[in-house]
Amino acid sequence: MMDEHEHEHDHEHNRTQRTLSVSKLVLVGFLIIAAYFLFTEHRAHMIAFLPFIFLLACPLMHIFMHGGHGRHDHDKHDKHDSDNKKGGA
Repeated sequence: MMDEHEHEHDHEHNRTQRTLSVSKLVLVGFLIIAAYFLFTEHRAHMIAFLPFIFLLACPLMHIFMHGGHGRHDHDKHDKHDSDNKKGGA
């Protein structure tokens, strides 16, 4: 059976979780409203820079989406290639 201290601790934990979820909901709502007003007020500026944003997106996607070229495991590929040459010859 739970004693009073454990029960109070669980109640406090539930209250903290509820507060965090409400805070996150308020933050997301605020960010959505701020994004809406930024877009509506600065639409002309953003549309003028749209081609440059697409051009900038290409190198950024290349850098961040490849995961770094130095991390490839060449030993596995070399072994796989040599196994294919033995089996196919």
